[in-house]
Amino acid sequence: MNTPFAASAAKQLRGLYLLTPDEADTARLLARVAPLLGEGIALLQYRNKQANAALKREQAASLRNLCEEHHVPLVINDDVRLAHAIGASGAHLGEDDGDLRAARELLGAGAILGASCYDEIGRAQRAVEAGASYVAFGAFFPTTTKETTHRADVSLLREAEKFGVPRCCIGGITPENAKPLIAAGAELIAVVGGVFNAADPVAALREYKAAFALPSPLVGEGSRA
Repeated sequence: MNTPFAASAAKQLRGLYLLTPDEADTARLLARVAPLLGEGIALLQYRNKQANAALKREQAASLRNLCEEHHVPLVINDDVRLAHAIGASGAHLGEDDGDLRAARELLGAGAILGASCYDEIGRAQRAVEAGASYVAFGAFFPTTTKETTHRADVSLLREAEKFGVPRCCIGGITPENAKPLIAAGAELIAVVGGVFNAADPVAALREYKAAFALPSPLVGEGSRA
């Protein structure tokens, strides 16, 4: 079972937040993820919108074991009960994925609990009050990973600093357009296709990591799925 994060440790989260692609073959999923875990990422989120319940449990449990080997926290997307059942480090919930307070109660004080807040600062405040460990805003740029109806602005990051939890950005983020988001205060940059769809995923991951050392004052253009 993954070791729970202390609340203070969750507040120190910073870096690349890697989300898994939809992958029906568990062995292939593990083969794609394994080389990336050793590169030093902040979190791995298991997300598979195409899988049934049995496959999700199989893949989540397999990823938990792999993450343990590399000391990377595993977060489960949308499914608090699955996160609890397999001993993941935590869960991430969107607006239709359940009550955050109930999720915190089930997972415990030491778990990582993320909340999608889209482009709404009020939603972020309510999420933190309900026990969220970090708040996620997006989409910041056009993305092909999922359909989006919200467009977040960099000003949200500055305003959300007052909540005292890590701020996560998602949606069409490239190594270049990540820089101004990081400069504005983003502690976590969430990516799916920007890494997994790259010709060389390890090299792509390293580009994202390098962005954390190269702040930029202006929001750039361009997107990567």
